[in-house]
Amino acid sequence: MRLPSSRLALLCMLYFVQGLPFGFQATALPVYLRSQGVSLTTIGLLGALWLPWALKALWAPLVDRYGSARIGRRKSWILPMQAGLAASCAAAAIAASRDALPALLALVFLMNLFAATQDIAVDGFAVDTLRPSELGLGNTAQVVGYKLGMLTGGGLLVWASARIGWSGLFVAMALLCLAVFMVMLFARESPPEAHAAPSTPTARQEPDWRELFQRLKKALLLPGAGWLLLFITTYKLGESMSDVLFKPFLVDAGFTAAQIGLWVGTWGTGASVVGSLAGGLLASRMPLLGAVGLTASLRVIPLVGRWLLATGGVTDAGVIGVTMAEELFGGALTTVMFAFMMSRVDRRIGATHYTLLASMEVWGKAPAGPLAGWLADAKHGLGLGYAPVFLLGTVLSVAFLVLLVPMRRQKHAPSTTLNTA
Repeated sequence: MRLPSSRLALLCMLYFVQGLPFGFQATALPVYLRSQGVSLTTIGLLGALWLPWALKALWAPLVDRYGSARIGRRKSWILPMQAGLAASCAAAAIAASRDALPALLALVFLMNLFAATQDIAVDGFAVDTLRPSELGLGNTAQVVGYKLGMLTGGGLLVWASARIGWSGLFVAMALLCLAVFMVMLFARESPPEAHAAPSTPTARQEPDWRELFQRLKKALLLPGAGWLLLFITTYKLGESMSDVLFKPFLVDAGFTAAQIGLWVGTWGTGASVVGSLAGGLLASRMPLLGAVGLTASLRVIPLVGRWLLATGGVTDAGVIGVTMAEELFGGALTTVMFAFMMSRVDRRIGATHYTLLASMEVWGKAPAGPLAGWLADAKHGLGLGYAPVFLLGTVLSVAFLVLLVPMRRQKHAPSTTLNTA
């Protein structure tokens, strides 16, 4: 059964605004800081701004349990988070106009806090309403929407900042957030599908705290749960080590911020969106675990390309080709992995369980930035340089493929968990 277009569009828009701050943080901020002479070690530590995404499982039970039946269980969380995101973007415009970098970094952290909390509610909405046959298409809408937000915040608006300035960039982000807020304000939250947990927050329908955590504990103690967590936490580790150094590498290679913004922030993110669409198609046409294995294998090719750029010299064509391939295959891998994660969720604690898995995915990538920066930095770290770290990231990505073997032995999930793998 085809996912209704209105629900698909709403998921896409909600994830779009969540991708705006990360696009700025991931693409524009490292280029700006490196051009100002900031060390690789410090740039690697910028991952701390992403901390709300790693910790959101701590308050996910609150979002999962409480909500207004009159406004909508998920909508009653989404609306205030969108308003907060718009307000923090507007405040960042003021900080940028005054060159107040510490305040700007604090506001980016706040944007991530609002976006991460909204993400819990949006994930709960998806778990409530997506049928088994809709997981591929629904996750495609989420990933594509998020990456379009990244493309806008880290590519198009950065390119436009030459005319509108950094303050104008954040004003544009605030206006986009407000536009989606208005759409959500008048959107009607449909009741969950029959396979999902009840949506009306009453004492009889909702588990109490003890029951909720008992269910979560039970889900984590199921046979194969350890392999699942290891699988989720390591699938992006090597790629993230390579990613965090690639933009500073291009700066040190002599490329301008405009070139990097165009090639990586715009063209690269566009290729990532295409990859996400391809990943959604794969997720709907083949077993999810097989789709993960295929896309993870293809992802290794451009990671080798980055190492070759660092050892053999850079060219415009080489940088563009490697960037497009990495974003294409990485985008496809992200979509199929998140569909795979959703297929393993206990729907009675849908948002909480899925948020825990998504948080573990973030924690798995968390060491990549500081470790890569320290390994490569000649002044404040081990001083290995770019090429060895790119090679290490490639080796770790190849090693991840070994985990497909134990995961293939975990084909049968409990009846409370949807499994399409």
